[in-house]
Amino acid sequence: MYTELLAYTLAPGVETFSTRRDSVLPYPVIQGHQVHDCKVAVVDRPDLTREDLEGYDALVTALPGVAIGVRTADCVPVLLYDPVKRVVAAVHAGWRGTVLHLPEKAIGVMSQAFGARARDLRAVVGPSIGPESFQVGEEVAEHFKQADFPMDEVWSFRGEGDGSPMSGGHHIDLWKANRWLLERSGVLPEHIQVARIDTYTDPSFFSARREGVHCGRIINSIRLV
Repeated sequence: MYTELLAYTLAPGVETFSTRRDSVLPYPVIQGHQVHDCKVAVVDRPDLTREDLEGYDALVTALPGVAIGVRTADCVPVLLYDPVKRVVAAVHAGWRGTVLHLPEKAIGVMSQAFGARARDLRAVVGPSIGPESFQVGEEVAEHFKQADFPMDEVWSFRGEGDGSPMSGGHHIDLWKANRWLLERSGVLPEHIQVARIDTYTDPSFFSARREGVHCGRIINSIRLV
């Protein structure tokens, strides 16, 4: 029913998409074994497996034709492309990865390994849980405060709520939090796309919060062409 890929237009020379619930991958996508940490791997050969990439939540490559990606089901996928140095990155930024500033660290690896410059990057913040749906405990909100996020932009308290799911309580806007990280790294605001698709409320995408942690996963892929 939901077979069409969600494709993004970043710039010439790159192909990037997110899968929907019933999408079929058009080609293999290298993925790490994600653990909600902040390690970044450079993919330097096309035959790397998930076992080779144990513990990596972000991947970077300059290999043409080699797709890299991250798996999500409410967490934020951030896809990056430098059309000047011809290097791409895929970042799995759940709330923990966001607090650990993983998108910034991925940009740092792109710069150190390949000479990429943040101001040249094009970025997509893909389908993920939206601010209306991401109700969290006070301890999670405190993690964002301690990590120096602009709380007036990324956090809100909705009071007691009306009894409906996700009403009331603390809410975090992961879309704004990751945009803030990208801009702080030097990515130009006009070069950042935010899909603004809430996986919790859109049934065409998997959502761990809606369906449980054992649901399927969205594959968010990017490759140089």
